Amino acid sequence: MSFTLAIVGRPNVGKSTLFNRLVGKKLALVDDQPGVTRDLREGPARLGDLRFTVIDTAGLEEATDESLQGRMRRLTERAVEMADVCLFMYDARTGIMPADEVFADILRKKNANVILAANKSEGKAADAGVIEGFNLGLGEPIRLSAEHGEGLGEMYDVLMPLSDAFEERAAADTPETDVDVDDDDPDAPRIPTKAKPLQIAVVGRPNAGKSTLINQILGEDRLLTGPEAGITRDAISVQMEWDDVPVRIFDTAGMRKRAKVQEKLEKLSVSDGLRAVKFAEVVVVLLDVEIPFEQQDLRIADLAEREGRAVVLAVNKWDVEPEKQAKLKELKEEFTRLLPQLKGAPLITVSAKTGRGIDRLQEAIMRAHEVWNRRVTTANLNRWLMGMTEAHPPPAPGGRRIKMRYATQVKTRPPGFVVMCSHPDMLPESYSRYLVNGLRLDFDMPGTPIRLHFRSQADKNPYKNNTKSTPSRLRKHLGKAPADQKKRFRGNS
Repeated sequence: MSFTLAIVGRPNVGKSTLFNRLVGKKLALVDDQPGVTRDLREGPARLGDLRFTVIDTAGLEEATDESLQGRMRRLTERAVEMADVCLFMYDARTGIMPADEVFADILRKKNANVILAANKSEGKAADAGVIEGFNLGLGEPIRLSAEHGEGLGEMYDVLMPLSDAFEERAAADTPETDVDVDDDDPDAPRIPTKAKPLQIAVVGRPNAGKSTLINQILGEDRLLTGPEAGITRDAISVQMEWDDVPVRIFDTAGMRKRAKVQEKLEKLSVSDGLRAVKFAEVVVVLLDVEIPFEQQDLRIADLAEREGRAVVLAVNKWDVEPEKQAKLKELKEEFTRLLPQLKGAPLITVSAKTGRGIDRLQEAIMRAHEVWNRRVTTANLNRWLMGMTEAHPPPAPGGRRIKMRYATQVKTRPPGFVVMCSHPDMLPESYSRYLVNGLRLDFDMPGTPIRLHFRSQADKNPYKNNTKSTPSRLRKHLGKAPADQKKRFRGNS
């Protein structure tokens, strides 16, 4: 999905009808009565060869108080801020209403990419309403009929250049991962530059101190902070030089347990945080010292590992912990027990409020990034593999001996290895873990995700599965030969 499109407009202008047409399913409830849609509904959309995420919003109301309509309006405005493109729909049959003019002013301030669409514009009766749309100052309106599918071609023509621009932006922000390598690669390891800075995502539960920590790193109060949980709503990136290393740091919304995520706004915030993890090279999982390693913390760390990102665990609010030594010992034991897939990852204690431990956090991030780029030559790998198999030979399931022939590194960011062997499908998971732990220990790669694959080498025997092989012809010839000739052949053999 290259971009996000939010459909906004007054109630009953046909937003949900267009949403259902774009996603290809009747996901949103449609009725002639205005105000049917109240929550935000998100779905994967398809228009020609374009693939994007579309959001159906509640009808824009003029209420700004704490009433239901006021809350619905704030929710829609937030979706407008988070979307890449807004499609502002109005009813061409009724023309431009005073509320449309108010909402057009709001959209101009909150989103740079606004597309105007005149819905229900089939027939001559809508011509006057379509022309009236020019008064909103949002460009030429697209003539749409969401119910009959008319005008989607014009909508495609407008979205195509925007899609290309967002794809270029995503390509610029997306870090290089799973990079193919060889022993004489002159560019390894990749060094952060201003064009491609080291990308760091700070993630964790609400009120763990993520924004405060980033402000401390920046040396200024750039991000809004406070004692209330959930102040940060979307992923915000800031770029800086951290000890002469260009970095981009993503501050993300707090991620709560799925059962507790009730508001649609928070669901959008969490999905934005998950996107930030995918755009990062190093993920800092920030824990609260008072309630560390809750289920959501473990899920976030596991997500970063599955995405193949380097992980650093930071325990915040260390300045208020009275029993520091005992607490540190307890944290290390829980880390080893609950996150074995991140064995050896750094565990740093920090205080985002006072700034203590920030220098150690910076060293841990740079070290994790260096390990994430680690290269091992094929010669060293094969000497290591020989020693590992001699110390602990692979099992022989069903009496079949598994031979480890050779190993090589095929990727980095994170490190990826391939071992050529016989019967790779019969190799137990425990032996794979044995080799991965050996790689971590012997090549100094603690904590980083390691991808280890086993492949079979094609059999080099030219006579295997060959019915016309020389031994077969010899047996056939012997079967027809006289008895004394058979003896002579057997004697020679």
